Amino acid sequence: MSTKPTTTDLEWTDLDRRAVDTVRVLAMDAVQKVGNGHPGTAMSLAPAAYVLFQKLLRHDPADAQWTGRDRFVLSAGHSSLTLYIQLYLAGYGLELDDLESFRTWGSKTPGHPEYGHTVGVETTTGPLGQGVANAVGMAMASRYERGLYDPDAAPGTSPFDHTIWAVAGDGCLQEGVSGEASSLAGHQKLGNLVLLWDDNHISIEGDTETAVSEDTLKRYEAYGWHVQRVEQQENGDLDPVGLYNALKAAQAETERPSFIAARSIIAWPAPHAQNTGAAHGAALGEDEVAATKKVLGFDPEKTFDVSDEVLAHTREALDRGREVRGEWEKSFAAWRTANPERAATFDRIRAGELPEGWETHLPAFETGKSVATRAASGKVLEALGGVIPELWGGSADLAGSNNTTFDKTSSFLPADNPLPGADPYGRTVHYGIREHAMGSTMNGISLHGNTRIYGGTFLVFSDYMRAPVRLAALMQVPVTYVWTHDSIGLGEDGPTHQPVEHLAVLRAIPGLNIVRPADANETAIAWREILKRHAKRSPHGLALTRQGVPTYEANEDAAKGGYVLFDAEGQDGQKTAPQVVLIATGSEVQLAVEAREQLQAAGVPARVVSMPSVEWFDEQDQGYRDSVLPPSVKARVAVEAGIGLTWHRFVGEAGRIVSLEHFGASADGKVLFREFGFTAEAVVSAARESLEASAR
Repeated sequence: MSTKPTTTDLEWTDLDRRAVDTVRVLAMDAVQKVGNGHPGTAMSLAPAAYVLFQKLLRHDPADAQWTGRDRFVLSAGHSSLTLYIQLYLAGYGLELDDLESFRTWGSKTPGHPEYGHTVGVETTTGPLGQGVANAVGMAMASRYERGLYDPDAAPGTSPFDHTIWAVAGDGCLQEGVSGEASSLAGHQKLGNLVLLWDDNHISIEGDTETAVSEDTLKRYEAYGWHVQRVEQQENGDLDPVGLYNALKAAQAETERPSFIAARSIIAWPAPHAQNTGAAHGAALGEDEVAATKKVLGFDPEKTFDVSDEVLAHTREALDRGREVRGEWEKSFAAWRTANPERAATFDRIRAGELPEGWETHLPAFETGKSVATRAASGKVLEALGGVIPELWGGSADLAGSNNTTFDKTSSFLPADNPLPGADPYGRTVHYGIREHAMGSTMNGISLHGNTRIYGGTFLVFSDYMRAPVRLAALMQVPVTYVWTHDSIGLGEDGPTHQPVEHLAVLRAIPGLNIVRPADANETAIAWREILKRHAKRSPHGLALTRQGVPTYEANEDAAKGGYVLFDAEGQDGQKTAPQVVLIATGSEVQLAVEAREQLQAAGVPARVVSMPSVEWFDEQDQGYRDSVLPPSVKARVAVEAGIGLTWHRFVGEAGRIVSLEHFGASADGKVLFREFGFTAEAVVSAARESLEASAR
């Protein structure tokens, strides 16, 4: 564990010091004006953020999406001003007016950083710990990207080499997701990742001694990280020289991720508010702001006071960015010349396009055979793995159950890992039993760009992933979840493993597309549609069966989310208008098909609608939706082995829902379906009730 270095190549002037103090003043003023926010951390972190953005970060404020840039993640998203003020000073497009409109309607500076809303924000942060895991995912993606495009280059010489910088607070490190992700990062030996911990000892309830007594640095040493500590200066402020040297040493450490603890005093140098819980999440008050400005040598009568000299000095980041990007572009052009095939692959992937003819590799499944949709998904991945090199992923220690391994000979692991197939650029990710971190790192991987990621676990364990799934939907990042064992049909493992409410809960997340295919052919179509939708930037969750289900003839309309699988027929066997519509998903479609046969035999024309994705169906125009679910047909039954919350709007007042409104049990899946009323006879009974109700 290293401490303060004795030498430095940092150029630190009075203008730099004044710029850091300007950051503190702007943080106080922005929160004071709106009346709420988190000023303290932005004040204490000012030297660290400034050193990163002005002295270390490889970035070009004029091109925030430049491929060769370093990534910066503010995991402590409540301190959004830490990021916004640096974006303003460096010239990313934010101006003083944006800081003055902090946390107000329509501003570019919302309460927490939001990806896609503010230029320069790499990920949405706020739920603590998520940013740490996002940064781990970005570091993983950076390594995989290098393997795709420039695997043979010496370390530090590739245009695809860059650093992932992250800043976390005490709260981030208390949340379990950061521990999961940090353990994974240490195991993966992600030497391109640097995590700075703002060790200010304060959370909302006051001193962190109320909740934490562990030695965090030893914990990170145990994870396998390179660990340093930077002490504060005698006056209590962060030491820019110590920070710079520690960050440079961390960047030079390429065999392990790096962790730096920076002891700070929250709200420094506020005379009365520093080192208090109140400074974490509330305006300091006019008197305290004025007193602090006096300490810093600013006029207490002025607000949002930025001198022309300071702004001109910090906006030199634009010149430095232009220069460093120009140098990178020369190396990138040399790489292009030397690697024309890889360059063509890069251009295709960067454009969001798939390889020509990739769809011809999708498997087709024989009708009539019983195939679990998880197995069909595995066959799709095996078929596409060799065709789509940017597609990679794995499972939370359930690969054999999730069928998520398309290359058993290639594992994304450090070169010195003893397992066969270990390859730092491998295709199969072993997330370990870390669903929460898996979801959050997948977000980081997707945000990093230039690859396509998926990850698998049991559907019931999507509970462990809900925070990152929600954030994926909020950010609209195209990650794919392979959730298997999707109902009580999984059988003897019992109610702890049997999802009941999960489909409805996940469908309640705006922007998340849930796809529950009825059979193997629908599964192949679902994967094809998900891959084609990558450019639309939305996350997808596949809900797949453990048990075998009948395979029907492929129907391209499955990509529309809902379609007529079997239409109503009259006694002459010809198509006719349905008297009742049976809507089903997944393994319950077979029950609707059997019920239709019974109803047809009894002279009741019945239509079966398979609806693998409610979200995709809702995207279709009204004419198509009405052609599938005719408004004139009031008798409807929805069948799904979960709570029926999704289906009320589809069946209407006269409709009926065959659902599961309680937890499951431990028994064979077929027994559970029978005992809990998931039978063709139950669907027929519900159809007759709906017919009677619609006739009233």
